Amino acid sequence: MEALNKIAELSYALDTFYFLMSGALVMWMAAGFAMLEAGLVRAKNTTEILTKNIALFAIACVMYMLCGYNIMYPSEAVNSIWPGISFLLGEDHTVEKVLASKGETYYSSLSDFFFQVVFVATAMSIVSGAVAERMKLWAFLAFAVVMTGFIYPLQGYWKWGGGFLEELGFLDFAGSGVVHLCGATAAVAGVILLGARKGKYGENGEIHPIPGCNMPLATLGTFILWLGWFGFNGGSELKLSDVGEANAVAMVFVNTNAAAAGGVVAALITAQMMFGKADLSMTLNGALAGLVAITAEPLTPTPLWATAIGAIGGLIVVFSIILIDKLKLDDPVGATSVHGVVGIWGLLAVCITNPEASLKAQLIGIVTIGGFVFCASLITWFIIKLVIGVRVSEEDEYHGVDFSECGMEAYPEFTDSSKG
Repeated sequence: MEALNKIAELSYALDTFYFLMSGALVMWMAAGFAMLEAGLVRAKNTTEILTKNIALFAIACVMYMLCGYNIMYPSEAVNSIWPGISFLLGEDHTVEKVLASKGETYYSSLSDFFFQVVFVATAMSIVSGAVAERMKLWAFLAFAVVMTGFIYPLQGYWKWGGGFLEELGFLDFAGSGVVHLCGATAAVAGVILLGARKGKYGENGEIHPIPGCNMPLATLGTFILWLGWFGFNGGSELKLSDVGEANAVAMVFVNTNAAAAGGVVAALITAQMMFGKADLSMTLNGALAGLVAITAEPLTPTPLWATAIGAIGGLIVVFSIILIDKLKLDDPVGATSVHGVVGIWGLLAVCITNPEASLKAQLIGIVTIGGFVFCASLITWFIIKLVIGVRVSEEDEYHGVDFSECGMEAYPEFTDSSKG
């Protein structure tokens, strides 16, 4: 018996350590989003978007600790729609509880909080890029409080907390819907209320490209996100300490990587065929699209299927970015296409490889998450607009929000803040 207890304790320690390291990889994705967005905006707006990225991460950590985690994972939910509200984190597991559970409690509850909180920050990071270059910093941060503390946790409860979407059989392994569609839909609501950047669209419907200032930085950010995604998807297996789970984690890693590669190749070829050039920004978004597409189900596909699912995501994202531009929804980094449109594809693609998937349940999940987050976000953005406003002045937008919002420039020796 003592030997069995030691094995149980060792397994608990191993799974907890794996969970924490996976969370650390996902936390590193915050750096990826910061670098990607800083590279895809103009130089005069770089400091502000970097400020948003580090501030939103901190806000997510605080709000999820205060109430978000307990909303998403309540000890006793009111019902399958409303989980109730409670505050602060509880105590961690004792040795006696772990041993008495006979393997059902296999990682620290605080490691679960850490893993989940970095997912919240990921969802909020999606919003950051879509509203870049014209939103007030404090309006964005005010929205981050509501998004990370209430909107994200509530829809997350419906699936991962055991709510009604889970009961319906909606499948979303690591968050194509709960994280990526959620973040993208919140972004769309903000973009609609905010409006396009000055000069982006002409009076006769012309679309004027506004290139980013630092493509090496954007590429580095994409590679960081690609790396972090192994924690995002791999950690979502939740366990590592037996042969079956270890093999499952390996499959998730391989499929995650394969889907990203498929997305890159498909987006690169599509851009070449459509524009006659190998468009780097589309190629970077192709990698991210492949990753988003496989996130809903990275375990059941074969590596070849995973590559195909990612490739279709890479194809979709190119057409989606063009379409969204034609609809005059100004998204400087393509976040709504990568995380929203391709997130929907990922949720539908589950039905291809997972025999337990139901198309009806997947569609209900898509409509529920998208509809709720859009409405809740639009209301929140509107209230913020009434109270403090959401858009900087035309003059501040022209000169760049780095100076007006942060009082400093990212590249003071190389740029003139009045240009760009």
